Amino acid sequence: MNREILLFPFVGMIKKVVTFINHQGSIRGVDGAAMKFDQLTTVFRRLALEAGAQIMQVYNGPDFEVRSKSDASPVTEADEAADALISAGLRAAFPDIPLITEEQAASHSLHAQTFLIVDPLDGTKEFVQRRGDFTVNIAYVQDGVPVRGVVYAPAQRRLFYTLADGSSVEETGPLDPHSTGSRRQIRVASPDNEALMVVASKSHRDAATDAYIAGYAVRDMTSAGSSLKFCLIASGEADLYPRLGRTMEWDTAAGDAVLRGAGGHVVRFDDHTPLIYGKPGWDNPFFIAYAPGAILLPCAP
Repeated sequence: MNREILLFPFVGMIKKVVTFINHQGSIRGVDGAAMKFDQLTTVFRRLALEAGAQIMQVYNGPDFEVRSKSDASPVTEADEAADALISAGLRAAFPDIPLITEEQAASHSLHAQTFLIVDPLDGTKEFVQRRGDFTVNIAYVQDGVPVRGVVYAPAQRRLFYTLADGSSVEETGPLDPHSTGSRRQIRVASPDNEALMVVASKSHRDAATDAYIAGYAVRDMTSAGSSLKFCLIASGEADLYPRLGRTMEWDTAAGDAVLRGAGGHVVRFDDHTPLIYGKPGWDNPFFIAYAPGAILLPCAP
């Protein structure tokens, strides 16, 4: 039988999943749309730093108003100002890419597998209590996978992001939005399963999370707010982060991208399959973020 006839049924399937990397460092899908990742890195970094500056103006100022959204979560003028800045910048730079952002409810009705997603101030509870570990989060999701992202903790002056090649770095120095400082490549640690370093949520820790963590041999455990937990694993400062509570895709996408770029993984809690994005309603199942080599415990029946 002719080999072309044998292959023909699979051609359509292949076209749906294959992307082509061109000489300009962009990825082009079969629909012809391309994302230039060098431009993405520059824009993400600048917007995160500029939004962080606006957030810190509110944080360091006099008392600010805290309101409740429809889901009872808090929101402040810092969330809204950062969201407006980031959204305007992303729409100007990437007008053809769908944008999902926590603070714009109209975007939550969109359906996409390739999109930009933003949490302008993750850890609003930490922000309100002036605890410092809140973050700016911007990510690009392609075919359900967060492939590029930036996480900026302005009060801690920690900036993590993916480069054009997908690898992750932490930048130090003055953190000027228009001038890149010193960068170091970050990489997950090699976990010792007899002495794991675990990071858990500061504001959403519960008995179920503690019970799950108790099944591991833990050397030390730390609490952190916001998406910083992903970055602590990415930088080798922790090995494991289980989340047995509700999160949304904008809470996790940027940190997930940074962790992936450092060699880490994020999987569903129930079956340990990769966490995917673009889900209806944008909510996540329980999940585990970890450095490869950590032996994950099965989900309790």
